[in-house]
Amino acid sequence: MRVVWLTRFGDPSVLVPGEAPDPEPAAGQVLVDVAYANITFIETMFRAKGFGPFKGEFPMVPGNGVGGVVTAVGPGADPALVGTRVVTSTGGSGGYASRVAVDAEGLVPVPDGLGLDTAVALLADGRTALLLLRKAAPKPGERVLVEAAAGGVGTLLVQLAKAAGATVTGAASTAKLGHVGADRAVDYTAPGWAHGVGPLDVVFDGVGGEVARAAFAQLAPGGRMLSYGLSSGAWSDVTDDEAAARGVTLIRGVTGTPEELRALSAEALRLSAQGQLRPVIGQRFPLERAADAHTAIEARSTVGKTLLVP
Repeated sequence: MRVVWLTRFGDPSVLVPGEAPDPEPAAGQVLVDVAYANITFIETMFRAKGFGPFKGEFPMVPGNGVGGVVTAVGPGADPALVGTRVVTSTGGSGGYASRVAVDAEGLVPVPDGLGLDTAVALLADGRTALLLLRKAAPKPGERVLVEAAAGGVGTLLVQLAKAAGATVTGAASTAKLGHVGADRAVDYTAPGWAHGVGPLDVVFDGVGGEVARAAFAQLAPGGRMLSYGLSSGAWSDVTDDEAAARGVTLIRGVTGTPEELRALSAEALRLSAQGQLRPVIGQRFPLERAADAHTAIEARSTVGKTLLVP
C-alpha cells in the first residue's frame, strides 16, 4: 500500500512518500480502504518537534483520522461491516496511508447521502466544535467571538453559535474574511483589531498568544473564554487571577472519553446530513504531497479543512 513516512522530526520535507505492506486486521479490527485522510494543525506541530499527544518510533506513518470503506474484518469483528462507509480515528498514527487496520469499536458510520470527504472533515473538527459549544453554552442574544474563524473548527463554531441564537464576530486574516460566515468579520492581523469588538460574552480562542490577550480584554463580567488551540505558536497567557479580577471564567482545553468523542463525531455527521452543519473543505492534496499540505497549513494559506486523498 501507499503511505507517507515520517522519518524524523523537522520541516515538512521529513514526510516522505513510500510503500508499506498491507495491514492485516487483528482480532476485533477491520481493514479500511482510505478515501480521505484528515490533517489537523497539531499534526504539523508533532511532525516539527514531537509536540502533542501522539507517540511512535521512527520511521512511522503519521495521521490520526481517516474515512473510507471497510473491506475486510479480523477475528471477532462483525462480517456485516464489510462494505460500510465509516470514519475513524487511528489511535495516533497510520492515517497517511491508502489502507488502515483499526478497532471495529471505534468506527463511526457515515449516514447515507453524506460524502466521505465531508464526514472526514467533521471527524475531529466537528466533535471539537460541539464540545466547545456545549462548554460555553451561548444563549440567544449573547455576543460571541470566534478566533481563526476561517479554519476547520472556526467555521463550524461560527455556524453552531449562530444556530444557538448568538451574535457572532469572526476573526481571521484579511485574505480569509470572505470565508468566515459570521455576522461580522474582523482582521485580527491589523493593529488594534479588537477595539470595538466587545463587550463579549464568549471567546473561542483557537489562536493563543497576543490575539487571545486582546480578545480577553473585550470580555464582559460573566464572560467565558475557552482556549483550545495555539495556531500562533503559544497558548493564551491570561492567568486565573486576571480572569477572577474581571469576573471571567477561563476554560483551557476540552476533552472527553473515547466513547463521548465518538458520539460527538456521530452527532456532527448527523447534523451535516440534515443540512445543519457544513464543513468548509478548502484544499485537497494527493497523499504523496502530504509535505505540501503541511507547508500550506503552517504558512496560514489554507481555508477551512485540508484533506489528503490517497
